[in-house]
Amino acid sequence: MIRDVILHVNGEQPLLADLFEAPSPGDVGLRCTNLRQMNGKRPVFVDDISSIFFFPYLHLRFVEIPPGAMSGADGSLAVTTDDEGERPRRSRAHAASEPKPEPEPEVEADLEIDEDFLRRIREV
Repeated sequence: MIRDVILHVNGEQPLLADLFEAPSPGDVGLRCTNLRQMNGKRPVFVDDISSIFFFPYLHLRFVEIPPGAMSGADGSLAVTTDDEGERPRRSRAHAASEPKPEPEPEVEADLEIDEDFLRRIREV
């Protein structure tokens, strides 16, 4: 069970749901249960939030699976990007088992003011 997945429905507010399995490329829709609004309340179009719901992918913009939502799943499958968004890296759970890279030595900045430079600025 994948808990607290956020479904972004076309033209609607996002909904929270629990998925039975991770979406796969061959699926035509998303099967879920425990459907609720972001504040935890029952949506007006739902009679019982514990029912099983099927959303065709045609009506979903995207599915957001937060980190740690996959209980009992292999965390090494998650791929994220670094701060610049340039290259993928493994999730934090898997990264803890990898050796940490050596920190780069800090380059000491030349903070000494050049007197000749200051003299030329004053002349201008």
